[in-house]
Amino acid sequence: MDGGAARLPGTRAIVLSVNGADHTLLVEPRTHLADALREQLNLTGTHLGCEQGVCGACTVLIDGVPQRSCIAYAVECEGSRVTTVEGFDADETMAALREAFAAHHALQCGFCTPGMLITARDIVLRLGAAEDARIREELSGNLCRCTGYVGIVDAVAAVAAGRTPAPAVAAREPAPLAAAPLPVAGASAPAAAPSAPMTGGGAMLEETVHLAAPPDAAWAALSDLRRVADCLPGAQIDTVDGERVAGSVALALGPIKARFAGEGTVHLDPATRSGRLRGAGREGASRAEGEASWTVAPGAAGGSDLTVRLSWRLTGPLAQFGRAALVQDLVRRIAQDFARNLDALVAGEPAPAARPLGLLAMLWALLRGWLSGRR
Repeated sequence: MDGGAARLPGTRAIVLSVNGADHTLLVEPRTHLADALREQLNLTGTHLGCEQGVCGACTVLIDGVPQRSCIAYAVECEGSRVTTVEGFDADETMAALREAFAAHHALQCGFCTPGMLITARDIVLRLGAAEDARIREELSGNLCRCTGYVGIVDAVAAVAAGRTPAPAVAAREPAPLAAAPLPVAGASAPAAAPSAPMTGGGAMLEETVHLAAPPDAAWAALSDLRRVADCLPGAQIDTVDGERVAGSVALALGPIKARFAGEGTVHLDPATRSGRLRGAGREGASRAEGEASWTVAPGAAGGSDLTVRLSWRLTGPLAQFGRAALVQDLVRRIAQDFARNLDALVAGEPAPAARPLGLLAMLWALLRGWLSGRR
């Protein structure tokens, strides 16, 4: 084993391909990938800053995709290909970026630079030539305390100028949601695409929840968007004009309060009891876009089954809270809360009090459920 380390109780041997070479490492289940890279392989170019997945200093490639190594468990990366900043010596794009970073004074203390370079390389290969605004948006998950980002953006733009997206990397760029046609009246909603991660904090999932209300009553309630919004924590519909809607979603991330305000389009098909909502919103430098489709079908005991398909993409600073596995668990809990509130609405009970969507409270509930399941 690397370094000749003796196996300790509670550790596990894993094999990783790091910078093109296979390594066997002894790690605890809680060991983060960044710690394993730094402490066992001496790859200290992977810097640790916030250790919460926010600053981006620890960014590495995992199977070709930029990831935060401080929030990736080493055991979950077993069998993966990991590339750190030390592994790009023969990479032409990285060589060009390093030269551009020096020429445009894109680094001062240099602490953020390894993660910034890996993200910048992904931008150049995935997007090719891009406007400064898009480069800034893509870099928003990598924090720099020194430069003000001007030199960094100039360096990335200089390397990306005149380039076209590399096909293998550009395939990860999600197509704009608005490009998909809305279903026509009388036609069933198209099936959701297979679940797959999207870059920039995007993901897809499908969830079915049971409603005590019969299908017709559930559909009638779902057709009133303002009343439906009352059932979803943090959601608010401001205006409905035909198939166009405007509203907002409030989030509470501990001390961070955010409200995504935006617009969207909605299509309802009573014949198939199906609907589709597509929209986008912004909160400061963060942007969210997504699509929801739903279908009401007869369920057990005279009730109904509500199937919801969601796809979303979150970019900017708040994208760090959008880790796919975590978000999917939270969204399932949101769906369960929504079902309870919708049943109460159909039964004529008072609407729930408006409140932000508190992700930390839901995380605590998720943790309590996990702990109780282990007893």
